[in-house]
Amino acid sequence: MPNGILIIDKPENWTSMDVCAKIRGILHEKRVGHGGTLDPMATGVLPVFVGQATRAVEFAENSRKEYMAGLRLGQVTNTQDISGETLETRPVTVSRAEVEAAMARFLGPIQQIPPMYSAIKINGQKLYDLARKGQEVARKPRSITIYQLELLEQASETDYMFRCVCSKGTYIRTLCHDIGQALGCGGTLYSLRRTMAAGYTLAQAVTLEEVQERGEALLLPTDSLFVQYPAVTVRSDRQEKRVRCGNPITLPGTPDGTYRVRGLDGTFLCLSRAEGGTLTSIKNFFGA
Repeated sequence: MPNGILIIDKPENWTSMDVCAKIRGILHEKRVGHGGTLDPMATGVLPVFVGQATRAVEFAENSRKEYMAGLRLGQVTNTQDISGETLETRPVTVSRAEVEAAMARFLGPIQQIPPMYSAIKINGQKLYDLARKGQEVARKPRSITIYQLELLEQASETDYMFRCVCSKGTYIRTLCHDIGQALGCGGTLYSLRRTMAAGYTLAQAVTLEEVQERGEALLLPTDSLFVQYPAVTVRSDRQEKRVRCGNPITLPGTPDGTYRVRGLDGTFLCLSRAEGGTLTSIKNFFGA
């Protein structure tokens, strides 16, 4: 059965779950999940996990992400992007320098109120279901971090392109909305392309058409998600059996830290933490 990770360049107007459904059909594998939702209007890097690799989804979701985004000033919509209904238009008189100054205020750890048009649940109901009924409910601010925020170009009097590196849970359309509010003219998102997620970049991304043509050949190994951690190999059959049974093993001289543990044949077995020469599994990936 197929196991591994596909880095998909998600097409516009597809949901992340649409992509997963398509890959299930191509690879004939039910176990398919993605590592971080992209809105339908967004394109770009969508890591998709297949087979036993789905056990790694949680690690991808928590990673930093990079986006190239388009901010349109002077327009406010109910979805905070141009796919929604325009609620307000205002004249735009700010300069590029003023936009850069406003953006700088959002760098670092900040509080962000999630948009109504989102899949977040409050009292068991998804916010976008309530929003579609014309309801608005109070949302608690969430702690996020904007690591980098760079204004790239001014495309017109109202439109700006910027690059953003951010933490899990960041809504780029909400960031556009909030920057517009800070400038006093309102703002909305008009384009979004994710260029990095879970350490994977657009250079590694493939199209759904390519997956249709080449299938499993495009799968990356599961441990490619963990390349930042050094690999160690068990030293005996007995150690490998212990790892496969979920037991710690001892590798004297191994510095404390996180490791990719491999079997004698090079198979990725688990992600483990070493302390005092003893390696204890964080997550097992037998066969992944």
